[in-house]
Amino acid sequence: MTKRNALITGGARGIGAATARVLAADGFRVFINYVNSTAIAQQLVEEIEQNGGEAYAIQADVRDDAQLAAMFSKIAEEHGGVDVLVSNANMNFVAKPFVEQTWAEFAQKLNDEMHAAYESAKHAVQTMVEKHYGRLVFISSTLSESPAPGFIAHGSAKGALDSFNKYLAQELGPMGITSNVIAPGLVETDATKDAPTEFKEMIRQFTPTQKIATPDDVANVVSYLVSEKSGHVTGTYTPVCGGAYLP
Repeated sequence: MTKRNALITGGARGIGAATARVLAADGFRVFINYVNSTAIAQQLVEEIEQNGGEAYAIQADVRDDAQLAAMFSKIAEEHGGVDVLVSNANMNFVAKPFVEQTWAEFAQKLNDEMHAAYESAKHAVQTMVEKHYGRLVFISSTLSESPAPGFIAHGSAKGALDSFNKYLAQELGPMGITSNVIAPGLVETDATKDAPTEFKEMIRQFTPTQKIATPDDVANVVSYLVSEKSGHVTGTYTPVCGGAYLP
C-alpha cells in the first residue's frame, strides 16, 4: 500500500514530536510542522530516518493563511496531499480569572485556536474528499470539561474545538473521513516543566493511575485514531489523563 501522509502541526516538541515518532514507526510518511524550532525539527527528522522512517520538517505559522496554504500545497504537489491531520499546534493565552481578563485577551486565544484548527482542517479535507479517506485528530484538553482557576480562555477555546469536532464528524463521515478529539490532562512537556513540584504531586495523587502523563501516552491514542482499525470511531472526546477527569 502506498504510504499515507500524516501532518502534525506543532510537531517538533512534546506531544507533537512523540506523535511524529509513533506514526513514523506505524509506517506513515510524517510531516513535522514548526514555526521557530528549525534545529529541533530537523533533529527529529534525522532521528526518525535513522530508525527507518520517512519524515520531513515543514515550517509554517498555522495562524497565517498564506503560510498554511503554502504548506498544504507543497505536501499535495510533492506527495499527494494529507491523509491524516493531527492538529496539535499550541496557542498561547493569558492566564487570568474572568473578572480581571479583557475581551481582547479572551478573544485572542479563541480566535487563534479555532482559526488554526478550522483552516488546517479545510485544507486537509480537500484531498481527503478526493480519496474518500481521511483522519482528523484535534488535541484539546480536559480543561474544556473540567474548569480550573485562570484557564477560562484556554478551556473555552478548547470547548469550541470539541464542538467543532462533532460537526466535522457528522458532515464528513459519509465522505470516508473521521474526526476525533483527544483531551490530555497534565502532560510532562517543555511547556509544563516549570510547573511547581507541589502542583504536579497534587495532580498525581488525585489521578487513579498515580502518574503524570508523558507525550507518548497521548501519541499512542493518536496512533489508534488514525489507524485503519478506527474507521468506525468518529466524533469522540477521549481524555488521556489517567482517570483524573471522569465524565
